[in-house]
Amino acid sequence: MDCKEMAMFSARTLDNKKARDITIINIGNKAAFADYMVLASGGSRRQVGTLCDELEEQFEKEGIFVQSIEGKKNSDWILMDYGDIIINLLTSDMREKYNIEKVWADCEILDLEG
Repeated sequence: MDCKEMAMFSARTLDNKKARDITIINIGNKAAFADYMVLASGGSRRQVGTLCDELEEQFEKEGIFVQSIEGKKNSDWILMDYGDIIINLLTSDMREKYNIEKVWADCEILDLEG
């Protein structure tokens, strides 16, 4: 699975778990640390933790393992590092507060349908 497919896979997995406002940003031309960033909101800390667990489980079924996770469980923001893709799972309040999309506004936004 290439990094774009990984980003799309993560977005579909999050969508299946009722994540909100899923955004896939191609940051490859602007960042050295990753090619894609996936953002998704959960309605509560509990849902954000559940989204993280589901992603980790589904990627492991594909033989892909997370390199690191910051902010696990009862957190308003969990960052999952899969090397070429970075996944940010945030509560709606935290997402609004930090407005990560604004930082990457000049990058390509991918459609969830691919």
